[in-house]
This record gives sequence, C-alpha cells and structure tokens, in this order.
Amino acid sequence: MSEAKQTGQNEFKSISAAWAAAKEKNNAVQKQAQTPTQPSNSRKPLDEAIEGKYNVLHLKSVVFPLIFFFFHAYGIYVFTTGFLLTRLVLEDKSTCDQPPLTVAGFTPGSHERGCWHPKTFEKAVVVIIDALRYDFTVPGQGEPRHWHNALRVFHETAVAEPYNAFLLPFIADPPTTTLVRLKGLTTGNLPTFIDAGSNFAGTAIEEDNLVAQLLHHNRTMVHLGDDTWQALFPGYFDANLTRAYDSFNVWDLHTLDNGVTEHLFPLLEPANRTKWDVVFAHYLGVDHAGHRYGPDHPAMTAKLQQMDDVFRKVIQSIDDDTLLVVMGDHGMDAKGDHGGESDDEIEAAIWMYSRKGAFGRTRPDHLTPPRTAKGRSVDQIDLVPTLSLLLGLPIPFNNLGTPIQEAFIGRDSRDFGNLATVNAITATQVRDYQQKYSIARGEDAADMSGLRLLWDDAQASWDALSEKPDVEALKQVFSKFMAYQRNTLTMCRYLWARFDLFNMGLGIASLTVSLICLYCFAMVPGPLMETHISIKLFPIAKCLSAGIATTILISLMGITTSLWSLKEAGLLGATGSCAVAFWFTHTDSQIVPKLYPNSLWGWQALIFTLLPAIGFASNSFTIWEDEILLFFLGTFGFLAVVSSIRKAVFTDSVIGVSQSLLFLVITRLASLSRLCREEQMPFCHSTYYASATSSTSAEWQLFIPFAMTVFLPTIIKSYYHGTKSYEGSAIFWIGFAFRMGLLGSTVFWVINAADDGNWLAVEEATLKVSRNAIALIVYGTAFVAGTTTFYYCDPCVNLVTVGTDDDNPNDPTRRKVVTILGYANTHGSRYFLVVTNWILAIALVQKPMGAGAIGLLTWQILALLEIVDANDLSQSVIGPIVLGLLGNFYFFKTGHQATLASIQWDSAFVGLTKITYPWSPLLVVLNTFGAQILVAVSVPLVALWKQPPKKKGLLGGVVKALAVFMLYHATINLATTMWAGWLRRHLMLYRIFSPRFMTGAAVLLIVDVVGIVVGLGAVRWNTVSVGQAFGWP
Repeated sequence: MSEAKQTGQNEFKSISAAWAAAKEKNNAVQKQAQTPTQPSNSRKPLDEAIEGKYNVLHLKSVVFPLIFFFFHAYGIYVFTTGFLLTRLVLEDKSTCDQPPLTVAGFTPGSHERGCWHPKTFEKAVVVIIDALRYDFTVPGQGEPRHWHNALRVFHETAVAEPYNAFLLPFIADPPTTTLVRLKGLTTGNLPTFIDAGSNFAGTAIEEDNLVAQLLHHNRTMVHLGDDTWQALFPGYFDANLTRAYDSFNVWDLHTLDNGVTEHLFPLLEPANRTKWDVVFAHYLGVDHAGHRYGPDHPAMTAKLQQMDDVFRKVIQSIDDDTLLVVMGDHGMDAKGDHGGESDDEIEAAIWMYSRKGAFGRTRPDHLTPPRTAKGRSVDQIDLVPTLSLLLGLPIPFNNLGTPIQEAFIGRDSRDFGNLATVNAITATQVRDYQQKYSIARGEDAADMSGLRLLWDDAQASWDALSEKPDVEALKQVFSKFMAYQRNTLTMCRYLWARFDLFNMGLGIASLTVSLICLYCFAMVPGPLMETHISIKLFPIAKCLSAGIATTILISLMGITTSLWSLKEAGLLGATGSCAVAFWFTHTDSQIVPKLYPNSLWGWQALIFTLLPAIGFASNSFTIWEDEILLFFLGTFGFLAVVSSIRKAVFTDSVIGVSQSLLFLVITRLASLSRLCREEQMPFCHSTYYASATSSTSAEWQLFIPFAMTVFLPTIIKSYYHGTKSYEGSAIFWIGFAFRMGLLGSTVFWVINAADDGNWLAVEEATLKVSRNAIALIVYGTAFVAGTTTFYYCDPCVNLVTVGTDDDNPNDPTRRKVVTILGYANTHGSRYFLVVTNWILAIALVQKPMGAGAIGLLTWQILALLEIVDANDLSQSVIGPIVLGLLGNFYFFKTGHQATLASIQWDSAFVGLTKITYPWSPLLVVLNTFGAQILVAVSVPLVALWKQPPKKKGLLGGVVKALAVFMLYHATINLATTMWAGWLRRHLMLYRIFSPRFMTGAAVLLIVDVVGIVVGLGAVRWNTVSVGQAFGWP
C-alpha cells in the first residue's frame, strides 16, 4: 500500500487536474492550494492515440476467444450428430383399402364397418392426465402419502365392472417429456433425439400417425387443453370447438384444467354428439402440482380428487358407442419432475371404459388391476394399434406397438380368434414397415435372420388354422405373432441405437485439437500476452481464410460429397486451418518451456483438471461429483493456508491465512445445501427443498434471502474497505441499490410462499401481479440501472487532501499531502460492480436456498481474490481453475444435478405470466447455470483485483485468465464427450453419462459466450474509465 501511495503523490499534478471537475473541494482547501487546471473539451492527442491502440488490442483479444468458441461449437455439433440417435422417417401411409393381411369372412376397405378389422366403437374420448403415475390410481400401500386414495374411480370400476373397464401400468419410453411422448402415443414408434426426414419441419409430425388417419377418414376431431397438440398437428382439429391453453406455466394449476372441463361436458351432451367423432383432452394440473409442490403435497390431493370427480361424471355422460380412454403420458419422480428413465418417471397408467362391456381378460389372475407397476403392463406405443382397430382405422405405417389384449379378447374372455386376428394384422403391418425401413437404411439382412425365422413360424401356424380352429391352436398363433412383434421391437431398439462413429470420432478429434491449441494459448506468459495477441492474429486469419476457401472448393468439385455437405466441409476447413495456425504460432521458444507446470500451484491446477476428466469414466464418480468437488476445494483451501503462513510480509500472511480459513468454512457451509439424485439414495439427504418429495421451500428457508439482504452488501463493503475503495458509485450502488434489489428478491419469494401456502386472504391473481412486478423491478435494477451505472461511473476512488503533521496548522502556506483512497484496487473495485448486477438477477431466479448459495459463492469469490493477491498468484493458472471448480460446485448447491429431471422449469415464469420467447428459456438457463455464469463474469478479477490504475499488461492478464478458465471447461467437456462415446453401450448411458455430456457441453458454450461478451466487454468499459481518469500507462 505504501508504494501505491508514493506513486499517487508523484502523479498528483496530472491526477488532480483530471479530478477537479468531478469533485468539489473544501472551500478552505481551494483558497490555500493552487487552483487546478480545468479539463478542456478535447483530450490530449497522446491519450487519444493510446486509447485508440487499446481499442484495437481489445478487439484482437476478443477474436482469439471467439475462435475457440467456434472450435467448441463445431466439435460439439459434429459429435452430437453422431451420438444422438436418429431414425429415418418413412413417408409411406397406410390406406383403408390395402390391408397388410386379408381376414377370412371380412371385406376390408369399408369406412362404416372398419378398414382392416370390424370396428367396435363409433366415437372416442381420449384423455391424457399429464404425469399420471400408476400408483396414483391404485389403493395406497405403506406410509400414507397425499396421493393415496385420492383418484379411486379407475381402480373401482376396473374391479367392480371388469368387462366395462380395465386399468394397467402404461410404460413410457424415455425421455419422458410430453412432446416426445405424444409422438410415441400417436405414431406407435420409438423416440429418438433426432427425427430425420425429407418433410421434417418445425415440431409437426409428418409421418403416418393416428390423428392423421382420423383426419384422412373424415373424422371430426376436437382438442382441449395442452397446446403442444397444436404444434404437433396444426390444422387437424375443428377450429370452432377446439380450445388450446398455454402448457408451460407450471405455477398455474387450474386455468387449463378448468377450461378443459368447462368445454368437455357440453360436447358430451346428446345434442352435441353429432358434432365430433373423437375428442382429445389433455389435463395438466397433476403435472403442474408435481413440478410446483412435489407429489406428496395437499395440492396433489386436491388435483387428483378433482380428476376423480370429473371422470365419475364423464362415465355418466358417454353413450354405448363411445370409448373412453384415460392415460398418463409419463410419471414423475419423488420431487414431481420428469424427463429421465427412472421407474417413477416411466410408469404411467392407462384406463379404458365402455358402457357396453366390450373388454375381457386372457387369464383369471388378470381380472383385477396389478397392485404395482411391476405387474402386467403394456407399452405406450401399444395404444396406436389398439385405438386404430377399435375405431376401424388402418394402423399407421410406422407403428411398432401391439394390440392390448384386454380390448380384443371379448366379454367372455374366450375370443382368442379375434385376438389372434388382430395380432396377425398388426404383425404383418410391423413386418412391412421393418422391411421397408431396412431397405431404406441399407441394414444388413443377416441382422434380420432371427426375425425371419419367427415370422415364418408364426405365418405357418396362421396358414395351418382350420375353418374351426380350437382354442389352443388360436392361442399358439397369438403367442407366435406376439413373439415376433416383441422381438422386432427389441431389434429396432438395437438398430436405432447405432451411433455414427465417424462423426463422433471427428467431433472428439476437433475438440481435442482445439484443447491443445487453447492450452498453448493459455500458457503464454502474462507479460507477453498482449504482444502475442498483436502479432499472431494476422497469420491465423490468413490460415483460416485459406482453409475455408480450400475445403469449399474441394466440396464444390464433388470430391467430398459422399461424406460432407458444403457447410460441413467449410466448418472442417476452418477448424483444421485454425488448428494448424495456432500450432505454428504458439510453439516458439518463449512459450514451449511454459507448457509444463513449474510450481506447486501449477501442478495443483493440473490435478484439479485432469482427475475429474479421468473420473468421469466411472458412473460412481459422476454420481458423486458434488462430493468430489467439495474435496478439491477443501484441498485448495488447506494448501492456501500453508502457503500464506510462509509469506514473508506479515500483512500478506495474515490476510492469506484468514481468507483461506474463511474459504474452507464457506465451502463446508455451502455443502449443507443438497439436492440428491436417485442414484445417491439412501446415502444422501436432500435439504434444498422442504423435503425429498417436495418442490417447494421450507418456511424457515425464507430467512435465507433476508439474511442475504442484510449481510451480503456489508460483506462486499468490508472487502472494499480493505483497500479504501468504498468510494464514489460503490457507496450508492452496493450500499443502497444492490441491497434494495436483494430485498425485492426476498419479497418476491415471500409472496410466492404466501401464494403456495394460502397465508393471505388475497386473490391469487393479485399476488401474481405483485410478485411479477417486483421481479421486473429487480431485473431492471440489475440489467438496466446496473449496466448504466457501470458504464458511466467513475473509478471507486476519492482524493483526500490534508496538511503534513510537522507544519504549523495555522500557516496558510503549509504543504499538502494528497491521498487517493482506493488507488490500489482501482480496476478491481470498479469491475466488481458488474458482478453485483449478475448476483441480483441470478439470486432472483433461484429458490431461497439457491439464493443463499449464490450469496456464499459471492463471498467465496472475494475470499479467493484475496488469497490470489496475498500469494502473488494473479499470473498463475490456479485462480481461474478454482473459479471453474466453484462454478461446478455451486451448480449442485443451487438445487441442480446433471439430470433432465432436476431442471427447475418454474424459473421460466419469474416475472412472467406466460411463456415468452426468448426470455423464458433464458431465465431457465440463468437458473440452471447461474453459478457458472457468475464465476465466468468474475474471471477478469483474477487479473484486476488490487491493481493500481497504471499497471501495464492488465488486458493480457485478463485474456490469459479467461483462456485458462475456458481450458478447464473445455477439458471437462472433452472428457465427458469421450466417455459418453466410449461407453455408448453402457447400461447407464442415458441415465448418467449422456446427461453429464450434455451438461458439460452446455456449460462450456455458455461460459465461452459470457466470458467473451460480458467479461471482456466489461473490461473494456472499465479500463477506458480508469484510463480517462488517471491517464493511460
């Protein structure tokens, strides 16, 4: 500090002149001191020239990280095209007059009697209760839960009227998201991540499906409820009767459900039955109750009881010719979320009801519904052939499902002839599809030899049936066709799990090459970085242009058309040429010796990066990643204590030891916030929500944002006081605006809790308006007022003029001493203001426990900066690496896991009343990756914290810190990508390894963008402001 003050005294004349216009001096001081020169409207030509050079250098500094972002995006894109499963969509359509199999005694092609099989029903009411888990529909067992015995009508009717109704577990194929499940429920095909087809556009289903067949055969359809149906089937439904509602507002449990019920019952009245043939109704209240509260909550009881009441009335409203189908598209886990493949997420329920008693059972022990979903079950794709044949429609061409036995065995449970017939028809349709698909994809005929034998055996048994076959012969035919269909389904699952190894390998190679280039760039010594950036950009640009031009030329000549499109060839050329350029420009004699760690901190950073990269090959490591990160951070804190004790300067030692111990304490305190994933049970206890089965916060957790409002601004203020930087804009922004923003966030969550718990006798709409208004004010404070303040504010310093102690205080000519308060941290104190803006926004979209975690993260970042300064580590790689560890650690502490089910979708409505693009997705990103975003914004502070205004090479230090930070995440991404590719046949691929790969890829791209746009952008504003106040170095 003494050296900084001496520097300030030597520069008094230039500094006081620049600050005279911004500060009002004490009248007495102005009379005693020489009046400083007022700044003119035109700045010194030398300063303008230096600023111009800085702007050019800054632009070049942005280009380099942008190139690496391009590397990362390209590698992830190419790998993803080979890794995420694809399925070719065939354009073939089933027709009424061309059945796959002719049935004796029945003339096909009649819309009145039935196309391929005599129809059983004229009309149908098909209802989806979103997230209807099977155990919601059967009598409760074990410890009492809120969903027990709330929805009884399905089980009661299936037991009391077994020939009118049946209830079965309805097993979904993951991923268990509504849009994917609706595709399976209407096409009868398996889900994949990418559907490739020549007519694919948007989210509309172009392949043959049940809804399209209804439309083609002039059936009038009505849709009520979830508007996802409108995106999948645009223009299919009667516009006058259809009522679609927004499906994503998980905080609204009633609007959509009430709307569906309001419009459903009038359609069932005798006077209106001629206006429709099929009604599709989609309730969302159960799903939203799960997302908002979890299944074990009184709100779930209320929604299930509401559904029970609705369907008791529907039963009384339909006629004998109408089939009633009620089903769940998926289930929900213990917290009410879904998207993965756990048992609770895939075990939905299906219930069919007919007043005329058309159903039966193939076995006596099937007379009552299974007690659990582990009993007799049906696949969700089985709905498609079942509904098609019952309504007299052709089965969609792409179907792989099997008719549900209870719907065709007959009331006497002896009609095995009909059961064998519908299975023969469906099996023949499946065989036609399988053969056509194999030809289109060029599948190896040897792969189908086993299926061919099963088919030949089933066909021979069918052909051998006499005119009056006995029951055993029919059972045998039925069983053989069933076996063929099930084995075909298994084979298709295997075939569509074939990965494009070429694209996967190319993506991994691209990510590997980019990682090597980024490593070489990040290891450039800090003092050389600015010079390096200035002289290396042009050769890289030349190689980039030449590479793109060459590969495009090759593609146009047709040399690569068998493997590459023009776009892919251009991307490959850009990647390859950049890699070559980086290699040749970053391997000179000044850089190569720096590629290896030469200190304890360097080796520690290497271990912290490589150990997780290797460990992600283990499913146990991936499952317990949060605990491993806790160990790494604890190790860093311990070594920081040891290093600080050894410091020669007593002040640095005290600061280093105290902040290192604080770092350890905060780490342990943050570890108390946990959201356990299913695989961690029973060795993990969730604390993020009120309970392990809840999606709401406990009442005591509301004190966390209150405490954050009181203490966090004071904590930040204490770090500013350490360098006397709590001056200027910092006083207003941190002491008032930032605190008021945190208070607004606190009030928001209190109102939300009051709405959840019905604490206040206030209408829900009023609470919603108040809550959203407060959220918008906080957003405005963070991004509008905060950004404006950061852009226009002066550095957080102040000039204090006092007389020397040895002078006569009454002597008007005595000498004056100028002290610049905050001089030693001019860059860091001003830049941290932009970090507070992001703290406000990120804390708002987190639950109370998550907001507390963000507060601890902020405190830990400040402690880390003090550790870095006390141990002279601003040029070391350890600072950015530990920031990367902190970001990933607090990803888990804010209630997230590397699973789809942990995404907090309700964050899309913090401040919004409905889905609004692009804001709603951005809010989900801010909630999910808020910790990584915050540390990405904080990365420049590693180079800027406690740096005086005229310190040279700061921009180079910032670029180096950002490059090391990107390097850490690029390594994690490459590792998760490689292990996901290598373990592509692992049993836990889609439960553990694939979600971790997707998380790593998303984090890498997000921190790249935030670091470049926010980090480097804010550094420019920060440096220009300081340069204009103090002059350029």
